Amino acid sequence: MSVKFSVVRLTLDRQDAIQQAAALLFESFRDRINAWPDLDSAVREVQDSLGKDRLSYIALDAEGTVVGWIGGIEQYGGMVWELHPLVVREGDRGRGIGRSLVRYLENSVRERGAITLWVGTDDDLGQTSLAGVDLYPNVAANIANIRNQHRHPYEFYQKCGFAIMGVMPDANGFGKPDIFMAKRVAETDSPAAKPSRCEQEM
Repeated sequence: MSVKFSVVRLTLDRQDAIQQAAALLFESFRDRINAWPDLDSAVREVQDSLGKDRLSYIALDAEGTVVGWIGGIEQYGGMVWELHPLVVREGDRGRGIGRSLVRYLENSVRERGAITLWVGTDDDLGQTSLAGVDLYPNVAANIANIRNQHRHPYEFYQKCGFAIMGVMPDANGFGKPDIFMAKRVAETDSPAAKPSRCEQEM
């Protein structure tokens, strides 16, 4: 079933939307290590996304309820942006909301002169073959043989054109790595260096 939604820039005057985005963030990540331990910390995260050198977009359903949120952080003098964070309401996942939010962020950073968009996607719940093992010394080999064992979002990002560029082993404790992914968003004349697009839904 399709869902009707719109994507708009989140601004400071939309206090109700800020609270909704924060509640969505807190509820979706409440079981994750190093996430947002309470609603107040989630509100601060959303408020921070409205600052200088940041971008923030929300997806709204037909009733104006926030069903998704994405943030972006400028880095490397604007050549690179970090996607942080991305969240979609649980009951609305798989309907294209996440894909649309990623696309909006990509277009926005491209217009600002960015070349690369990257995201860190932790595996602190044992969702991939990179979790629960010692990745040293053959880190690259472990990445090359990664398997998704329980719906880890790295495959969603791959479908959006991101590639795994590395991991930080033990980022969240032993056997709980952070998976780093990136994609080129800049337009270029080289056929081998075209920006990729989201192909599947989240």
